[in-house]
Parts: sequence; C-alpha cells; structure tokens
Amino acid sequence: MKVLILAGGKGTRLQSEKFNLPKALRKLKEKTLIEHVLDNVSFIEAKDTYIVIGYKREMILEVIDNKYNFVIQEQQLGTGHATMVTEEFLKDYDEDLLLLYGDMPLISKSILKKFIKCHGDKHSKCTIMTAIFENQRPYGRIIRDKEGNFKRVVEEKDCSQEELKIKELNCGPYIINSKILFEALKKLKNNNNQKEYYLTDVPEIIKEMGIEINIFINDTCKEMIGVNTLEDLKECETLIETNFK
Repeated sequence: MKVLILAGGKGTRLQSEKFNLPKALRKLKEKTLIEHVLDNVSFIEAKDTYIVIGYKREMILEVIDNKYNFVIQEQQLGTGHATMVTEEFLKDYDEDLLLLYGDMPLISKSILKKFIKCHGDKHSKCTIMTAIFENQRPYGRIIRDKEGNFKRVVEEKDCSQEELKIKELNCGPYIINSKILFEALKKLKNNNNQKEYYLTDVPEIIKEMGIEINIFINDTCKEMIGVNTLEDLKECETLIETNFK
C-alpha cells in the first residue's frame, strides 16, 4: 500500500500577519499539522508516502524530510485536482492507495489500521471512512439509498436543507485501487458552487463504474477534525490536552 497526503492548501481562514504559512505548517502543540499526519501514518514506509504540496511549498520542503516523495500542485483547484497531479508518479502502480489530508492531525494509527483491515477484509476496490456527528460539522454528507447503500457525498456548501440534517458525514480518508482512482478522476467535473474538482465526487463516479463502495464507520469522531479555522486548531489542542475526553 502507498499513501497520498494532500497538503497543498493555503488555509485562508488560518492566515494572519503573524502566521503567513501554508496550512500544513500551522503548529498544533509542538508539531506542525503535516508532521502529526506523517507520524500517524508512519507504519507505511517513507518511500511509499507521497505528499502533494502547492502554496508556499518551499517552506514545507524546508521542514519535512526529503525521504518522502513530493508532488507539486501549481494551481489550487480542489482536492480532486490535487490527486490528479499525482498520476504521473503512480501510473505504473495498480494496488491500494490510502488518501489522507494534511490538515487532519488527530486521526490515529489504530483507526487507520482498522480502516485498512476493513478494506482488505471486504476485498474492496474503494472504501470510504465516515462517522456519525451529533453536532453539525462543515463536512460532506453521506447520501444512502433506501437499502442503505452508498449513493454519493454532497459537500456541505452544496447541500439542500434536508441533506444538511444528515448526521453521517464524510471523514476524508479513502482507500482506492490506484488504477480505478485515476480512471474515475478523468471523469471528474467542477460543476459545483466553488468551481473546484472535489475528491468527494470520486466514490459516486466509481459506483457508476459498477464498483461497490465499502463504508467504514469510525466510532471515534473526535479524531476526525479537519483544521480549517483557528477554532478548529484550539479544539484539537483541547482534545490533546484532555486525552480526547
């Protein structure tokens, strides 16, 4: 298995005169966000770890060890686009790819290993991680059909009022066969409110290709915080200080 970490974002809501940094380099306690993620996925070898960088990438290259593989995203056109730019480096790879975000510092090794085991046990080609959130979060909603099967992910900013009530949310991590992923990415469109290419549209495309989508429901939703605002950063700090209580 290889891992792909998307860390090319600017983090507009985290910017200030004091902290003019790429999002991945904001500090959470004594480490940067990206260092937390790399620690949590360290059971996968560095040579099999790919990091997509973009905004102020030279700063990230100064901080992170060059034992990892870095891929440049020249334009920030969404998470789907960030994944597209890695195809050149992974075109000969035809096995599982674990997709993570560089702004999710709390997701633990134990949960990632359970996620990988679920994917393997089901012999899945595409497994997505979800969680039930009682408090509303700005994450994509998981839409299921009447039989409970996966239909699609709808980003919060594109949700209807009814969809906003859904409590099962997209956590972010996916495991997808690399060849299937890049085939699906070729069909990705940016016809959404943000005019971006969403990685969250990929599972629906894969489903339309006739491939079943496996869902791993994570029962520890506190680990699933993506750091987009100063409030998110403070919440992560509090969770670490209180041992997630």
